[in-house]
Amino acid sequence: MNIKITGSGSYIPTEIVSNSDFLNHCFMNEDGTRIAQANEIITQKFKGITGIEERRYVSDDLVTSDIAFIAAKRAIEDSKIDPETLDYIILAHNFGNQKKGAIQADLMPSLATRVKHDLRIKNPKCVAYDMIFGCPGWVEGVIQATAFIKAGMAKKCLVIGAETLSRVVDPHDRDSMIYSDGAGATIIEATKNEGGVLAHETATFTYDEANYLYFGGSFNKEYNQDIRYIKMHGRKIYEFALTNVPNAMKECLDNSGIEIQSLKKILIHQANEKMDEAIVQRFYKLYEEEVPEGIMPMSIHKLGNSSVATVPTLYDSLVKGKIENQSINKGDVILFASVGAGMNINAIVYRM
Repeated sequence: MNIKITGSGSYIPTEIVSNSDFLNHCFMNEDGTRIAQANEIITQKFKGITGIEERRYVSDDLVTSDIAFIAAKRAIEDSKIDPETLDYIILAHNFGNQKKGAIQADLMPSLATRVKHDLRIKNPKCVAYDMIFGCPGWVEGVIQATAFIKAGMAKKCLVIGAETLSRVVDPHDRDSMIYSDGAGATIIEATKNEGGVLAHETATFTYDEANYLYFGGSFNKEYNQDIRYIKMHGRKIYEFALTNVPNAMKECLDNSGIEIQSLKKILIHQANEKMDEAIVQRFYKLYEEEVPEGIMPMSIHKLGNSSVATVPTLYDSLVKGKIENQSINKGDVILFASVGAGMNINAIVYRM
């Protein structure tokens, strides 16, 4: 028995927000003073570091569970399974349903419950639950689904990563330009076909790192400070990721028994282009190897950082031939990797 992704689907929001849309923003420092640099310079530097030119936001009528449902439905259709045969629905997100203009998150019932309801699944033994695990949530959901199947607790699982970060960003924080919205979903299934999950690795670092990403008040001190927004210590996250993610990727690959020369693609969380490139460079340096050309497909330039959605949407785009000059074939070995709030790190080695 092997455990494979038998179908995938995604939802890419329709609202395109370019870097030029931030030129009239009033960006502030943490102490509430206005940043002295012109916004043209701020956005130019931002693009140079992150690689982001555009990002996608959901339309005003949609919330996270809506786009999770759309991605899930597409994954089910792609896999051609009967949704009534699903044993688990695992939905990774971080902020619940945030309605446009609302100041509270809606988490009851769970978003996974809402997706199951919208899919019109009657089977009560299809268990639906949410996962709060930072940006690595979808990868961790796949790891959990794999464990359920190996333990004989499941045969088919639906794993979704969905987020609407545009609803939790501080418009006065430069980091708000990083974040975006999106949803990706996969069917994880026991199969007799060759390939599947070969190894996985997960770690949580909290001793010094727990609050590298956190919820905080707006940099605009005239805003209600009881309303919270996503905040991060960018430099600390960058240094943490470069130190720890390559090691986790190496441990995972070593445990899989696959030689690094056989690795065809690395699908890494689309957090920051420069950071992702540095992680992959350090990973190959651990093997004293050069980074192969085209090893790391990227979607961040046009889609931004949609947290838990970046890896599954990247995967869906790759397997469906939607990424320019990138392709994947049956039998190819790929490495999923992610890092995010927690601080959490995980990786999966997978044969197509």
